[in-house]
Amino acid sequence: MARRKSRRGGKKYYILKKGSKVSIFTGRQPRQAALKAATRGFSDIKLRERGKRNRDGTYTIHVFKGSRKKVKVDTAGAVRWLPNEVWKPTVKKVKVERVRSIR
Repeated sequence: MARRKSRRGGKKYYILKKGSKVSIFTGRQPRQAALKAATRGFSDIKLRERGKRNRDGTYTIHVFKGSRKKVKVDTAGAVRWLPNEVWKPTVKKVKVERVRSIR
């Protein structure tokens, strides 16, 4: 009997589509990938896990609202190459959609 692979420690790939541009973000959970997308400047974030379909043939879309703001870095423990200000992302999960087909 074949053993099933555990997804416990693995990273997942999430796809974000904006028009014709496709971005891929990684993370264990959708929120981690959404934080990475917010850091890059996306505000309306809809993520779909790559290669994953539900048993009923639908796809799960995780919808987030994101923003980012500049914060000052504590220079006491920071490395020298880090700038004085960095982007701090915040995301809020709005809903989870289930769609039949991917556009």
